[in-house]
Amino acid sequence: MTTLRASATPTREEPPALEDRITGALVGAAVGDALGGPVEGYTPEQIMDRHGGRVTGIVGPWNEDWRTARPIAPYHKGDGHVTDDTLLTHALVRVYDTVRDHLDAYAVADHLVPDLISTPRWIPELEAEALPLQRIFLAEKWLVARIHYGHVDPREAGAGNIVNCGAAMYMAPVGLVNAANPAAAYAEAVDVAGAHQSSYGREAAGVLAAAVAAACVPGATPTSVVDACLALAKDGTRAAIEAVCEVAAAYQDFEPALRPLRDAVAPFDTVGPDYRTPSLGARRPSRLHSIEELPVALGMLLIGDGDYRRTVLGSVNYGRDCDSIATMSGAVAGALSGGAAIPAEWSKRVSEASRLDLHGPARTLTEVAYEVFARDTARRRAHESAFAALTDPR
Repeated sequence: MTTLRASATPTREEPPALEDRITGALVGAAVGDALGGPVEGYTPEQIMDRHGGRVTGIVGPWNEDWRTARPIAPYHKGDGHVTDDTLLTHALVRVYDTVRDHLDAYAVADHLVPDLISTPRWIPELEAEALPLQRIFLAEKWLVARIHYGHVDPREAGAGNIVNCGAAMYMAPVGLVNAANPAAAYAEAVDVAGAHQSSYGREAAGVLAAAVAAACVPGATPTSVVDACLALAKDGTRAAIEAVCEVAAAYQDFEPALRPLRDAVAPFDTVGPDYRTPSLGARRPSRLHSIEELPVALGMLLIGDGDYRRTVLGSVNYGRDCDSIATMSGAVAGALSGGAAIPAEWSKRVSEASRLDLHGPARTLTEVAYEVFARDTARRRAHESAFAALTDPR
């Protein structure tokens, strides 16, 4: 791999503290999600034609008659509404709030799945209260079908699902609970995601969590985040990140990079050139392939040099699955720089339009992160004591 250009450290007098990074990651992910939602599924050229230029903030629905334009998915995307990426991220925070410790696939079965099917919540895109199950995509409904109805071992429930970004898009909380420990974040996310995904979809979940954890390391830069990801990523996921980030390192603005980034990730992406009409081999398990969203999110992080606005707007204007790309890049950029990096006018609009407290989950997860670290410290010390006794030469 060619050497990536050096990144500037976040321009702050003091590095963001843990709570600030958690706020930046979770609020940043939600805002990125809301910005990307209305242009999801379209090409950069279509986005420019529809909006008379690049998207620079919150925009309205692609189709004014959104209730009937796509009857199979009658969602009000746009106007600051978050999508299922944020709904699932907040659901995972609630699981952490209940468990107060590291999670695994059984925590998904015991807590996340019941949350999806038993508690009505405000769904911004439906403009109504409904069970989250009624909004999440078919690949996420798989969680309920396999675990609740099929009684499959949670550790194996992801096998057979279409391989997509569905697990990776809500794994930021795992990275935050394991802040500054990318390897631990990767391992926990791979375990959690086993209930939902397999193959490179599960791998992407681990690497996204690692990216968020790496962004929390004091002094972290976009380059150090990508390096941490490459140190952990396997198979096609690693190759795709390397290929995309090699290209991204040559650009400082997303506009000329849009086509080169797509060309770089295309050999690893199974969906194909037409996002809305996937190829016959789309989303099947493979050690050679990768989801598109994670490598592109990391590429945009490099191009934007970690700046939240530049990183997320690049992700949004890339098109295709850009709500998930912007969710991922927004989480990493927010973790790097903290909550102040997210434009207040965006977060306020998204919070009001989606009827969500975007900061509440961050406060909750911060408390959990402190508790989990204390538990980890006690467990590590107990292990050190036991190992010392085992190796005492007396």
